[in-house]
Amino acid sequence: MHTLPPMLTLPALRAAYAAGMTPVEVVEVVITRRKALAARDPAVFITPTPDDDLRAQALALMAGPRDLPLYGIPFAVKDNIDVAGLPTTAACPAFDYAPAQDATVIARLRAAGALVIGKTNLDQFATGLNGTRSPHGAPRSVFSADHVSGGSSSGSAVAVASGLCVFALGTDTAGSGRVPAAFNNLVGVKPTPGLVPNTGVVPACRSVDVVTVFAGSVPDAVAVRRVMDGLDRADPFSRLATPVGLPPRPRLGVLTGAEREFFGNSEVEALYDAALDRAKALGATLVPFDYAPFREAAALLYDGPWVAERLAAVEGFLASNPDDFDPTVRKIIEGARGRTAVETFRGIYRLEELRHAVAPVWQAVDMLLLPTSPTTCTVAEMLADPIARNSQFGRYTNFANLMGYAAIAVPAGFGPSGLPAGVTLVGPGFSDDALATFATAMHHAAGCGMGHDRQAALPMAGAADIPAGMIPIAVVGAHLTGMPLNRELTEPGGVLLGEARTAPGYRLYALAGTVPPKPGMVFDPSGDGPGIAVEVWALPAAAFGHFVARIPAPLGIGKVALADGRQVSGFLCETHAIAGSEEITRFGGWRAYRAAVTG
Repeated sequence: MHTLPPMLTLPALRAAYAAGMTPVEVVEVVITRRKALAARDPAVFITPTPDDDLRAQALALMAGPRDLPLYGIPFAVKDNIDVAGLPTTAACPAFDYAPAQDATVIARLRAAGALVIGKTNLDQFATGLNGTRSPHGAPRSVFSADHVSGGSSSGSAVAVASGLCVFALGTDTAGSGRVPAAFNNLVGVKPTPGLVPNTGVVPACRSVDVVTVFAGSVPDAVAVRRVMDGLDRADPFSRLATPVGLPPRPRLGVLTGAEREFFGNSEVEALYDAALDRAKALGATLVPFDYAPFREAAALLYDGPWVAERLAAVEGFLASNPDDFDPTVRKIIEGARGRTAVETFRGIYRLEELRHAVAPVWQAVDMLLLPTSPTTCTVAEMLADPIARNSQFGRYTNFANLMGYAAIAVPAGFGPSGLPAGVTLVGPGFSDDALATFATAMHHAAGCGMGHDRQAALPMAGAADIPAGMIPIAVVGAHLTGMPLNRELTEPGGVLLGEARTAPGYRLYALAGTVPPKPGMVFDPSGDGPGIAVEVWALPAAAFGHFVARIPAPLGIGKVALADGRQVSGFLCETHAIAGSEEITRFGGWRAYRAAVTG
């Protein structure tokens, strides 16, 4: 009998299929979990894929090749993206239509073997960052039935964070693929505008919209985004990408002074500061910068002429069906009436001026590290002040698409209230893949799991995600993140690929007389157990040789088997050295042992 973990990931599903599980069995798990979620939060889905149709998808998949990149991977779709066979409503029942074909991104994902489990709720016409602007109700954060889920891609984030699917698609104009990630302990990948085609997507602001990916980990979300990438001649805003590289030890632009605004939420502010400390521990250099011109660019999206683009998307429908709009959404879109072509050109001119104004920032930094949202609130608080509260959520997100940037939102931990917060790495256009390396390291360093499972072990980056010219190495003791010798990895440009466990049979000992304290790991062919917790890092090839040469006896580097079947170079100990040393295998890892002995 095969079982699946509380949070679904690409490695977990691939391992299950390799062990003999079938897509039909996975679909049954999804159906069961979807029913449980509907009982708890009925606002997540607008149109679930019918159970029998989902089973039929799985059966049809099993009749074809099994080597597809997303074979049998369940995913949910924001209901402003066309899926043939399911209605598109954009959370407005009167707008309902039956698409004749899949959106380009859906067609690419289905061709890769992915299974659509349903259409999810959103702020109507993708206008909002909070998730309360829908006639179908307001999905809630998976951590609080009182708090907003974030929007507009509200249902998509909750579906992933609840463990129903490996990933879900959202859209992002002002932050809708990032804010829900922060409120639900998820990763949100927001591609550079034009990298992923929008054909078959109901537009909000067509010139700056992007299709986004919610997932439990950065490697999973990036793998999905790569399936969707590519020029689409049917989308006039689709663009050919020339990837932009970033250094492994980046210079990070960080908030300072008056631009550090958290609207009284000291909990989120503290989590942002903790994220800055983790970034430094990972080898980044923190560079204060002036956020004011970015903030002015952000204001253009709602307070400037770009609001007219929202009216352009639905002008005919608004004229014939004004009463079918959510009142707040209608107020925002109707705010475009009276905007002139002159104002539009002035807005374009000002945006170009701001691009020049921020150019010196990009000479000083490689990427920005910002709070994803500076605060959160309850549904009741949002409904009492919908415009102002929503605006707070977008303070550090609204500028990114107007400026043509790439961004990845990652979890940043939990405050005393039990609510999560997130941070976002923002890079130049088409730095999407380059951002992923440091974003992965930041997520792992936060140690907050993924989605509703705060204890979940994050999947390790696959071979395709290891930066070119770098060699992976598994560390087990004093080189772990936050430990005394971690600098020997970060200073030469090492990057954290992820956490892992060894295969059964490894034993761990606290070596006597070592400074700083170190463990020794040995392999016992007759042993069993759950394995030992390790971190897998990647070092530049030249630094790898220097690092290995400095390792003192009785420690050395050998091949370490991981629980997922991979083998990597890693720390092992000569067996004679463990005589008289305390065996600490029962703790499951060096970090847990040190926490026990130091209190």
